[in-house]
Amino acid sequence: MRIIRFLDGQQKWLAAVTDDEQAYRLPQADFMTLIYQAREKGVTPVQWIESALKPVNKLTDDWTSLHLITPLDAPEVWAAGVTYQRSREARNYEATDGKLDAETFYDKVYGAERPEIFFKSTAARTVGPNEAVTLRSDSTWQIPEPELGLVLAADGSIVGYIAGNDMSCRDIEGENPLYLPQAKIWRNSCSIGPAIRLAETVKNPYEFSIVCQIYRDESVVVKSEASTSELNRKLDELVSFLARDNDVYDGTVLLTGTSIVPPNDFTLEPGDRIEISISDIGTLINPVISN
Repeated sequence: MRIIRFLDGQQKWLAAVTDDEQAYRLPQADFMTLIYQAREKGVTPVQWIESALKPVNKLTDDWTSLHLITPLDAPEVWAAGVTYQRSREARNYEATDGKLDAETFYDKVYGAERPEIFFKSTAARTVGPNEAVTLRSDSTWQIPEPELGLVLAADGSIVGYIAGNDMSCRDIEGENPLYLPQAKIWRNSCSIGPAIRLAETVKNPYEFSIVCQIYRDESVVVKSEASTSELNRKLDELVSFLARDNDVYDGTVLLTGTSIVPPNDFTLEPGDRIEISISDIGTLINPVISN
């Protein structure tokens, strides 16, 4: 079971999408309200949703053709870094100007007890399906980072899974690790969507497949695949470090790192289109524009 949010005129609506791709309008105003109503009733979110799966609530449109927006307004988006071997290799390439001739701090954090967790975005900086992500004006080497995102309740519990794009400036991060916030945070530098897969419907979160395709002039210029089975960290471990001595707000999203990095000679250009697909969640599509 997945949850989407869409616009109908000026009204925002939640809908449930069943595994046979049928969509049903829900009465709740937002995703976290749905989660807490189910808890108050002593039932699971899926059990609570089933009461709304009636013909009168069925949407006649193909749900992917709706005016989809972010499934929730995540008050904060955080991200974990160097959680895959491929990410470790890419960060080392940036930090050593491609020499790869010395151990770096990325090697150290990859195997350290404490993971790298950094602040990524706010609701105002985060876009949804089919909305444009922007390129930073002072960078010449920019890429998407396709990632599995965890949707968290305030108690730190994982209530859903979502696709995310952690836009990154490889040249700025590689120049100096202290520039990480500038390499990661700018206007519309993060996207999430198109749906939230309810956590209770996921048997094994380490079996998600992730595919990224980048189109330029309607031709695929980058295509790469990965799996969350390659993660070097446990999801609960990442959440525990985020929540340590910290306030986690309802609907916070934690991106869990990427194992998909385009070739070192590739950089995004205005007019490109990024498509990130995660099995059992959906495809997050974003065009690319200049800032």
